[in-house]
Amino acid sequence: MLNKYARAFFTRVLTPFAALLIRLGVSPDAVTLVGTGGVVAGALVFYPRGEFFWGTVVITLFVFSDLVDGNMARQLGRSSRWGAFLDSTLDRVADSAIFGGLALWYAGRGDSLVLCAIAIFCLASGQVVSYTKARGEAIGLPVDVNGLVERAERLVITLVACGLSGLHTFGVPGVEVLLPIALWVVAVGSAATLGQRVVTVRRESAEADAVAQGGNG
Repeated sequence: MLNKYARAFFTRVLTPFAALLIRLGVSPDAVTLVGTGGVVAGALVFYPRGEFFWGTVVITLFVFSDLVDGNMARQLGRSSRWGAFLDSTLDRVADSAIFGGLALWYAGRGDSLVLCAIAIFCLASGQVVSYTKARGEAIGLPVDVNGLVERAERLVITLVACGLSGLHTFGVPGVEVLLPIALWVVAVGSAATLGQRVVTVRRESAEADAVAQGGNG
């Protein structure tokens, strides 16, 4: 849902920066790798220690690499299957680090096994949501559905809540409840999105099978 509008806006904003990197001789793959490394470092260094504000600042600075590398590839006229594969694969790594870092916090000093389990569910369900689309497309189906909570929504909801919750360390009262609420929202939304995609693939596969059988008949 957010992808359509947010990507268009930030693509326009980041185009001059992408052009600068091209002039400096930086490759899109290098941006992808550095961006993922920054997200992973921010999530696994800061989040397990409960430093949600600074962790979110670091992650946010690097997460835009997901838009910059694609913008660079388009400007260079070099969009490739390898680039798309690398980008998609490292997106999964970055997402795992974010929710893994939160799970480590709740398993340790955060002292909540329930929220640890919810963070792990968010991690796993996000991977499966992505897999359902990839697998459906691999067997020739369009998987034509706009999910309730896709990757952009998961990241925005989680990172905004993490950043605001981190203001608790600066003396802002009450904000620490935002992160648990966000995790529950992402968990429920991811489960709903998974259901949407499974239902869509089932319908599209039945339609494709019916057309194939009709053609054979």
